Amino acid sequence: MSNPLVGIIMGSDSDLDIMGSAAKTLEEFGVENEVRIISAHRTPAEMAEYAQQAASRGLKVIIAGAGGSAHLPGMTASDTDLPVIAVPVKRDHHGHEAIYSSIKMPPGIPLAVMPENGAKNAALLAIRILALGNPAIAEKYAAFVEKQRSEVINKDTQAQADWESLLK
Repeated sequence: MSNPLVGIIMGSDSDLDIMGSAAKTLEEFGVENEVRIISAHRTPAEMAEYAQQAASRGLKVIIAGAGGSAHLPGMTASDTDLPVIAVPVKRDHHGHEAIYSSIKMPPGIPLAVMPENGAKNAALLAIRILALGNPAIAEKYAAFVEKQRSEVINKDTQAQADWESLLK
């Protein structure tokens, strides 16, 4: 994409199945993004360069996903002034070390942390951040919220009708 607003980075291509939902959600809102594989441990210089140059390249938010020791989100946050959103990647054969790594950031290095495998929520938070300065994105987000609300109300109405018919 030519002018990405959100960078989606992950430590390994094995995280694409989780992190892909962030890209998909952003695309549903028409938010341009880029997806990169950048390892905090295997490519630390490239990670630092990415974080340090992100704002000058036009990015507004970075979503960083990693499993295991999950140093990518926190280290990225330490190398940029942009908002960084962590997605702790949880696999069946792992404990909760990825989320623990992200929530234990030292004072002065802010990092928003999503639930384990919460890439879609990370994208929605990025959209909320972007909506602060972009009325078109704000309008799309408001429509999304209203659609969710309407769906729940419709399901409630149907459930009440179904319940009443069962009682007769």
